[in-house]
Amino acid sequence: MKSMKKTILALGLMTAGLVSAQSADMRNMLKVGVNGGISVPAENAGGNLGLDLSYQNLVTPGFGLGIATGYSHFFGRENDGIDNNDFGVIPVAALIRVYPKQTGFYLGTDLGYGFIVGDEQVASNSTVARPDGGFYIKPEIGYHNQDWNFALQYQKTFTGDKGEIGSQSYNAGAIGVGVGYNIPLGK
Repeated sequence: MKSMKKTILALGLMTAGLVSAQSADMRNMLKVGVNGGISVPAENAGGNLGLDLSYQNLVTPGFGLGIATGYSHFFGRENDGIDNNDFGVIPVAALIRVYPKQTGFYLGTDLGYGFIVGDEQVASNSTVARPDGGFYIKPEIGYHNQDWNFALQYQKTFTGDKGEIGSQSYNAGAIGVGVGYNIPLGK
């Protein structure tokens, strides 16, 4: 009986916490999400999976600014005898969002620098060094409500001609989808 009372009390406290979180001021929020996609062009990587973490402040009800980071893991693929290694991208970026309505479609982008991490070489059967990073951009269009964001997005870290092997360019870009949850931080 005591464990039943404790369970009911715990559920009541969790429900109260969720209800108060839903009514909190949504001007400042933490956004936590996941993303996945296919590499374009798919020369050295086949696809990616990632985690997103960002902070957003609504400057006006329809315009948000913030900072964004996370991790995207790109899965290396074999390409004409080149055995490409997996690698990751860690962005440090400014977040910009435009919300025409309180719920509905939105536009946005993250702009900054993408650090490329992983094996030192582009491929396991090559001595060509992997790039360290470059200019990072992640434009997206999506749907949002108070709690969730669903987006179509493109992410790219520009590396110039670093990491090229023969006719294979080094690519750290993907087109895909993302979903994120908004955690209100209050005023």
